[in-house]
Amino acid sequence: MSVLARLVAHPVTERAVLALVVVNAVTLGLETSPSVMARWGGPLHLLDQFILAVFVVEIAARLAVRRLAFFRDPWSVFDFTIVAISLLPATGPLQVLRALRVLRVFRLITLAPSLKRVVGALVGALPGMGSIVLLLLLVLYVFAVMATHLYGVDMPDKFGTLGISLYTLFQLVTLDGWSGEIVKPAMETHPYAWVFFITFILVSSFTVFNLFIGVVVNAMQAEHDLEMSEKTGRPPVSLDDLMQELKRLRAEVQELRGATPAAGGTGPARL
Repeated sequence: MSVLARLVAHPVTERAVLALVVVNAVTLGLETSPSVMARWGGPLHLLDQFILAVFVVEIAARLAVRRLAFFRDPWSVFDFTIVAISLLPATGPLQVLRALRVLRVFRLITLAPSLKRVVGALVGALPGMGSIVLLLLLVLYVFAVMATHLYGVDMPDKFGTLGISLYTLFQLVTLDGWSGEIVKPAMETHPYAWVFFITFILVSSFTVFNLFIGVVVNAMQAEHDLEMSEKTGRPPVSLDDLMQELKRLRAEVQELRGATPAAGGTGPARL
């Protein structure tokens, strides 16, 4: 391994880059204060440029070491994209890109293994979360149509149209002012309106949102099993694998019952 490759992979290098990411996060936050910038704007700008230069050198070194393999690693591409955005000019029509410099803070994800596991689990949970989002949209649509018919005439500001009803029910999902702003005014003209709204809250906020939690927890467990399998060199064991192993053991026990003679007799032994 070359000197450059050893330097790039050295733990001290990773810790130094991690420290610079944290420092850069602090400086970017300080730059939002006019009083701080009025007094320390020059040094903060120089420090920001220095940190960016270090990031560019680090990415260039990793490119030189890994070459095309660098772009086959999603996390490396992520780092490259963030640093490339930071290099874009932040003047004129592209001044909005100045705010995107804070994306450098996301490099903490690639430098901290625990954060990488969390993000990996969230990415793995996206397919399941997509199905749950579709279910939530169906629930919102069905209840919005019902609410528009039931309360649209008496509460046009909340349920006058289907679009307004969808927005109001989404507010109910977040439980923001659900009682004082929505349910109690509806009960002034519809005393039993609470049944409709409580049912919706139970279905959407408590049931569907808990499904989100279940999918994320399952993805986190799968990510943990994969990590443990990489450490031990054994493939991860799923619930289906355990059930198949249990069935195999049960079949072997049945065969032993039939093959072992009973003591003092000719019939099969009873275990």
